Amino acid sequence: MVDIAMLNEFVVEAKAATYVGGGVPSAPCRQGSHDIGYESGDWRYLDSYFGGTDFAGQEVVWSAGEPIWVMNYFGWIVAPDVIDGAAAGTVIKAALSAMYRQGRFLGGMEFDHPLGRYLDRSEGSCKRFSGHECIMVDGRKAYMLDYHGGLVIP
Repeated sequence: MVDIAMLNEFVVEAKAATYVGGGVPSAPCRQGSHDIGYESGDWRYLDSYFGGTDFAGQEVVWSAGEPIWVMNYFGWIVAPDVIDGAAAGTVIKAALSAMYRQGRFLGGMEFDHPLGRYLDRSEGSCKRFSGHECIMVDGRKAYMLDYHGGLVIP
């Protein structure tokens, strides 16, 4: 059985070290994908996505070579006249860095940044969850992302 506390700790560590932490991209595992991975001991993490301003991806965690956890996501710029992909990325990285420093990746977050207000709402736990993040600019939803995932059991 998977130790959920260890899994949660590893997911936070891996997320902080990859996209948010400026980790080094790896060779694509699928044609046209953007991949970035992280490893620690028997644990391995891969974030693989397609697109740029509008994008879809999947994060996977393996323990001792077995896939045990997955998260899927789809995000897009809702209002390109008030925010672009680079600005949204700046806000997201700042907000998620703050969340990861709290030792978590779920449970909601509100974060104010000069480029916009980041809001995240989620339900569930590392075992099974769903959520939505967005960036508000001048009271207007400018970016949004939906995500869901959890344990995968053979």
